[in-house]
Amino acid sequence: METESSHNANSQIARAAGTVMFAFIISNLFGLLAKTLTARAFGTGVESNSFFAANRFSEILFNLVAGGALGSAFIPVFTSLLARDDREEAWKLASSIVNLVSLVLIAVSLLTMLFSRQVVHYLVAPGFSPEQEILTAHLLRIQVLSSVIFGISGLVMGILNAHQHFLLPALAPALYQIGWILGIYLLAPSMGIYGLAWGVVIGSAFHLLVQVPRLLKLPQRKYWPMLGLHVPEVREVARLMGPRLLGVAIVQLNFLLNTYLASFQPEGSITAISLAFPLMLMPEAAIAQSVAIASLPTLSMQVARNKLDDMRSSLSASLRVVLMLAVPASIGLILLRRPIVSILYEGNEFDAHSTDLVAWALLFYSIGLVGHCVVEIISRAFYALHDTKTPVFVGVGAMSLNLALSFVFVALFNRVGWMPHGGLALANTTATLIESGLLLYLMNRRLQGIDGKKILQSTLKFLAAGLVMGLLIAHLMGNFPVQQPVIRLAVFVCAGVFLYLLMMLAFRSEELTSLKKIFNRKG
Repeated sequence: METESSHNANSQIARAAGTVMFAFIISNLFGLLAKTLTARAFGTGVESNSFFAANRFSEILFNLVAGGALGSAFIPVFTSLLARDDREEAWKLASSIVNLVSLVLIAVSLLTMLFSRQVVHYLVAPGFSPEQEILTAHLLRIQVLSSVIFGISGLVMGILNAHQHFLLPALAPALYQIGWILGIYLLAPSMGIYGLAWGVVIGSAFHLLVQVPRLLKLPQRKYWPMLGLHVPEVREVARLMGPRLLGVAIVQLNFLLNTYLASFQPEGSITAISLAFPLMLMPEAAIAQSVAIASLPTLSMQVARNKLDDMRSSLSASLRVVLMLAVPASIGLILLRRPIVSILYEGNEFDAHSTDLVAWALLFYSIGLVGHCVVEIISRAFYALHDTKTPVFVGVGAMSLNLALSFVFVALFNRVGWMPHGGLALANTTATLIESGLLLYLMNRRLQGIDGKKILQSTLKFLAAGLVMGLLIAHLMGNFPVQQPVIRLAVFVCAGVFLYLLMMLAFRSEELTSLKKIFNRKG
């Protein structure tokens, strides 16, 4: 039964999730525009493959040192200090982590610049020709600068989220995409693909700068020029980060392996998976990441105050809202993948064959959307409990399976005559679905129940409504008389959303009330 305190916490998460979801939608729209302009300007040829390969390594470097690993370890410890009203120690912790991360990222980035050709040849894309290898190395030297800036910006995000400030951190990715777009419009005409690489660096600077005004307004803020290796809280972050870092390393190894294997596949494979995966992540970010980011500080505070019953209620409510949105989104992406890719990307250098490449990968990524959303929420709940080992060990197992399945499915797809890069997407989806199921099981045991029966009943309703929605979309796709692509897609999406909402109302789904709170910040 939901207590008053858990109801207030759920409402707080809903309001914060509404803010983050709105900002993520804006960021995703800019991201979509950036990818569309990139696809149309460079297609799926040699330059775009080199750019995305270099960009992948820069993102891996950031994620390994200062991405999700550090954020998930830093926020619970930083929040616990704020909960004890020990702000001086909290800012000592934040300063120490910023200084340490900056030093590590600068050192690693300099080494990457120095040995960029070797990094590309041995780690990123050994299947590239010597000419394409040189191009990728040059692009990597530019883009690796962004990892240093992102490292600092990612920590600022964590600090602001811990203070329940979500809007500017959630809008930061939009500013990054704006830099990317400026690179295409202002720099690429004269610099070619190098202009796009510098756009990435400019965007990372925007990502940081947009958050600075809010950071400067935080109470009792103070910077300490220290590394803090002797500070207990810094060691606690390191302890929590250790297993999480292993998990992130395995995930990033999978992304690297995808690029590695795709470099041996037909031209355009790297670009295809690089464009398809973000399309699947768009609804995942708007649905799951917004709720997960908003819920982590609240769940961490509930744990700090030993209110596990409230945490159980908040987690169950968050999961059900996410599933209500993720199920129809997955079905819709599967059915509408080709018109979506065609409308977004086709034009100039991006032709019908390029659409086939991206839509094929998107089919298999879309099947795993629900699994990605569940992992996002459940992992945050473990981090709130100061348990980074469980999700990491599960993630290591799942991603190890992903590694093995990547080889198996690529070989299988080649044998049956399918485009082999689809096997990379299917391997990711299979591993993620298994990971999500195991994490749910373990969290249910950890909290001695997370309203599993209620979650299952709700999920069955979502599936039933989603399948009916899918049948309507499939029928319209075969019988709708208007041939204008944008109008067709708009009609299919609107009809599907309308029918799904009607069925949710018919089922009297209480998750609709939670969804209303997300979009009504006064709720």
